[in-house]
Amino acid sequence: MHHNAAQAEARIARFVVERLEPAVHGLRWPLAAAAWSCPDAPVPFAEAAVQRYEPFRTGQRWGAPWGTTWFRLTGAFPADDAGARLPGRQPEVLVDLGFTPGLPGFQAEGLGYSADGTVLKGLSPFNRHLPLPAGSGGPVELYVEAAANPDIANGFTFAPTMLGDPATAGREPLYSFGGAQLVLREVEVWELLQDFRTLASLMLALPDQLPRRAGILHALEQALDLLDPDDIAGTDAAGRAALAGTLAVPAAASAHRIHAVGHAHIDSAWLWPVRETVRKVARTFANALELMEQDPGFVFAASSAQHYAWLKQHHPGLYERVKQKVGTGQFVPAGGMWVEADTNLPGGEALARQFVAGKRFFLDEFGVEPLDVWLPDSFGYSAALPQIARAAGSRWLMTQKLSWNDTNSFPHHTFAWEGIDGSRIFTHLPPVESYSSDLSGLELARAERRYAEHGAANRSLVPFGWGDGGGGPTREMLAAARRTRDLEGSPAVQLSSPAAFFTAAEAEYPDPPVWSGELYLEFHRGTYTSQAGTKHGNRRCEHLLREAELWAATAAVRGTAPYPYDALQAAWRTVLLQQFHDILPGSSIAWVHREAERNYQRLAAGLGLGIETSLRSLLGRGGSSALANAGPYAVDGVPALGTAAATTATMAGGTGVTAAGSGWVLSNSRLRVAVDEQGLIGSILDTAGGRELIPAGQRANILQLFRDTPNQWDAWNLDSHYETSLTELRSVDAVEVLANPAAAAVRISRRFGASQAVQTLTLAADSHALEIETRVDWHERRKLLKLAFALDVHADRAASEIQFGHLFRPTHANTSWDAARFETVAQRWVHVGEPGFGAALANDSVYGHDIRRIGGATGGTPFTRVRQSLLRAPLYPDPEADQGAHTFRTTLVPGADIPAAVRAGYGLNLPLRRIDGVAGQRIDPLFRVDNPAVVIEAVKLAEDRSGDVVVRLYEAHGGRAAAQLAAGFDYVQVRATDLLERSIDAGWLETPAARIAVVRLRPFQLATLRFRRA
Repeated sequence: MHHNAAQAEARIARFVVERLEPAVHGLRWPLAAAAWSCPDAPVPFAEAAVQRYEPFRTGQRWGAPWGTTWFRLTGAFPADDAGARLPGRQPEVLVDLGFTPGLPGFQAEGLGYSADGTVLKGLSPFNRHLPLPAGSGGPVELYVEAAANPDIANGFTFAPTMLGDPATAGREPLYSFGGAQLVLREVEVWELLQDFRTLASLMLALPDQLPRRAGILHALEQALDLLDPDDIAGTDAAGRAALAGTLAVPAAASAHRIHAVGHAHIDSAWLWPVRETVRKVARTFANALELMEQDPGFVFAASSAQHYAWLKQHHPGLYERVKQKVGTGQFVPAGGMWVEADTNLPGGEALARQFVAGKRFFLDEFGVEPLDVWLPDSFGYSAALPQIARAAGSRWLMTQKLSWNDTNSFPHHTFAWEGIDGSRIFTHLPPVESYSSDLSGLELARAERRYAEHGAANRSLVPFGWGDGGGGPTREMLAAARRTRDLEGSPAVQLSSPAAFFTAAEAEYPDPPVWSGELYLEFHRGTYTSQAGTKHGNRRCEHLLREAELWAATAAVRGTAPYPYDALQAAWRTVLLQQFHDILPGSSIAWVHREAERNYQRLAAGLGLGIETSLRSLLGRGGSSALANAGPYAVDGVPALGTAAATTATMAGGTGVTAAGSGWVLSNSRLRVAVDEQGLIGSILDTAGGRELIPAGQRANILQLFRDTPNQWDAWNLDSHYETSLTELRSVDAVEVLANPAAAAVRISRRFGASQAVQTLTLAADSHALEIETRVDWHERRKLLKLAFALDVHADRAASEIQFGHLFRPTHANTSWDAARFETVAQRWVHVGEPGFGAALANDSVYGHDIRRIGGATGGTPFTRVRQSLLRAPLYPDPEADQGAHTFRTTLVPGADIPAAVRAGYGLNLPLRRIDGVAGQRIDPLFRVDNPAVVIEAVKLAEDRSGDVVVRLYEAHGGRAAAQLAAGFDYVQVRATDLLERSIDAGWLETPAARIAVVRLRPFQLATLRFRRA
């Protein structure tokens, strides 16, 4: 048979664009437009509706970057037009805000209102209609709140732009108003268009040689021949009839089963500020509600309790409609977290609180508890997450981000993920490899083709709906889902929910393969370092919150002050919001990070005041001074979780700085540290054991500068080729010996490029640790700054602290998986060791590290190099990222084992707090624990405000541990609970005596105890 398939396909594609799509809205009447521009921040409808509106013409420019313009649209159908009342025609309004061909969510957006202020739905490039009641024929008056959001993405060319900061974005209007029209949607023409789209998309997804592909092409040609291009509405029935048989052929019995879950991944901030996300949530949720009215089978899953809280605050009417649909099961709260957080950078307690805050909100507001963890886009997943999620009552986890790996393909799509303590969670990576599917034939075919579990299982989840910037599913996507429910050549698609999918997947695949350890993303490695100011603020506020809760709980139990529930909840919610996976990782526009850092400064001040208030209420006013220790270990005679009298430190014998040739030696009773004329460390000798830490001929404390020009995703990615451009900063301006009554100290000053660095090395009396403070005034561009330590330790693996424990990673690159992990993340410390000796490096705000075995290939002695990644300077999306002053504190502990590393991390991040002008000096701790392997992570009052005391602990050393927990107050009951403080069965808890609880923990086990006070 002579047939040119390519020409036929081209003919069909052109007919769809030029004939079918315009025929959907064949009848149009322009609406009159008037506009009012907000002078500043967005305002609610009630305020906008009473403003003075000026006539606005089609083609007129509007919208300075980040500005808001309200449009009032008025008009009516012609009085003599009976067409509006014909069946099969749906009246609606089409609005063009000046949309560009770019993606929705990255440009102009709008929210439509009726004249009485009822929210209708959102407007975006592929979702331009506003609904009108069926049979509408009277006057129309609508309002549109239009947001002039600049397209920071710009096709993801990663070109630097000043549009991300309102101070530099300018005031020139960005968009041209495309007008608004009253239209009649020809429902059967629209359905015909969906038939064409579904079949054409399926056809293109099938191999050329399949009969099914040829059959679809033949049917589409037949339909096209039957359609009159000048009268599509008059011939649509014939066209649909020609396609009906092809659409009715059922899927094969073995077809892949897809659960299509309506969804909109809404970034809580990214290429837009938090302020704009508040509005994106309203637009997206309104869109979902409109679709629910049209299709009772449609289910929409939305994560992030913060988003619901915003909706409740800013759109209470819309929130009540959401609440009703939650009750019917159509609107599904997902994920159970406050936001879709990063999981590498938040501390352990903070990651736990994501679930506590998120699930409590959903339970309190809706009476539902999500059992899934919904994290489609976070940048890798901590090996602590399975335990934390299970401790919060979650059963399942979904992400697709590992499909972005740049080196290795992850081997599973459905598996059991095992964390560091042995906890497992049923996990699914959608093989569609997208969280914003449009349910096209090409995407459905990709899900089926790439599914790794064929033979053992046969179902996967597809999240569909416009995401990142929100928008969500469209009616066209629902039409595609209906048509592919049972269609030959296509996977079988059913509209579903997260719980329905996971329940079916677990039943189908009860014994999936196990992946143990972290889910490392081989991409976006630079997010461990970008925006150091944001990361420093997060770390500081996490530890201030620990202090604030501890001392507030102590004051409440001792009866000296009420517990500040509301203030602490508000502080936690801000910290949790800013742990969103584009804020804390440093991958947002300037506006987001400047605002986040201001929030951290405000929180630090408020929390500091709260800590002082609690301590003063406990100690009273007087003329004495006390030291408060919020850490889990006693420090300098101050008990853990308690206070003691402040003492004046003095220089111990043998502590000081002496000249040695062209350098200096810092020494105390434990260590001897040699610093050369360049300010670099050439020797660290453990005097008791005679062990040298620095390899012969090597140096430690070297600042290293690299060119940092990733191929793409500038703020996100650190590419391995950065190592080819190393510059060691050895030139020194000055090395000065500092006068310090309690320590030996030197200061080293350097200048490089447009920047300067000042380091202070301090060896305190009787300390087994060298403290390094690095202050950098940073003005480089596209550069990476690392702090390097050559250590004479034969370590084939390194330990890195993660939440509630630590993780071992190889220091070699034997496999492609090892090589791809060239930059890794740690919390407060890393450790390298060999039998009998090791070293720890603690930090106060650094997360990115690389730890490798170096040397030995030509006969030299190999050593272990540990580097902290201090600063980057990407130009996109924030061209001023990291510019300015930064301070980093590092503690190097020679001879350290893992327990010493744990102590060093807490000691650096929770220093003793001095409080003057108090009457007393001693506060007995609320709890004491007799085993240093069992760490108290949090002490607080219960979330339900009952006054019960809650303590969270974990096993920190990686072994089994029994510990006696002694309470410093009377209680009538102690219970083991989950993270939400609900009682659980616990064979690991014993209560042998009054005020005594005994816990027997597995390695890295997390435990929460609740004490009901007498």
